[in-house]
Amino acid sequence: MSAETLGLRDRKKLQTRENISHQATRLFLEHGFDKVTIADVAAAAEVAKMTVTNYFPRKEDLALDLHDVFVNQLARIVREREPGESALAALRAAYLTAAAEQDPVVGFSGPEFAKLISDSPALVARLREFHDEREQALADALADETGSAATDITPRVAAAQLGGVHRVLFDETMRRTLDGQSNDEIATAIIEYIGTAFDALAPSLDGYAVR
Repeated sequence: MSAETLGLRDRKKLQTRENISHQATRLFLEHGFDKVTIADVAAAAEVAKMTVTNYFPRKEDLALDLHDVFVNQLARIVREREPGESALAALRAAYLTAAAEQDPVVGFSGPEFAKLISDSPALVARLREFHDEREQALADALADETGSAATDITPRVAAAQLGGVHRVLFDETMRRTLDGQSNDEIATAIIEYIGTAFDALAPSLDGYAVR
């Protein structure tokens, strides 16, 4: 939701959140995630420490502040797929677009941010939780969209396959970023890998969850 569509109070909240996130990212990049405290972020943002924790209950989420977007991404794509389109086809098309646009949500974060994450065990662990939560959200969406019974494991199996492919591609993007490749070089490689990865799932998922 854009600031223009919000009331004054909500705009101020959004501005406060963005300021906290901006100052935290700056400090993390300058000093490293583990050396920066919540108190440091609060001082830089000129807010109380409690204000920081109200917006970001976990320190890791100050660095990885796209939690909701990341976790809900695959489920949203599936729920918004076109008539006649399978979950696999919708997710493939969305990933091709994201790679072409070099979207940070799929890993095009830049070398400084990629290094920030890779250098911190806490951030690596939190990112792993993001992937797990995203897979569960996708499983729930697939179950809803296919009218599956609670005892049917098919949505979870499909989500594990689709989520696994997204995780591999994300990790490959990060690896190439850390190796010093440009976003254009990475996007070219990832677009080819998307074809390979999704083709591997086609025999089992091509006809699954077709709207």
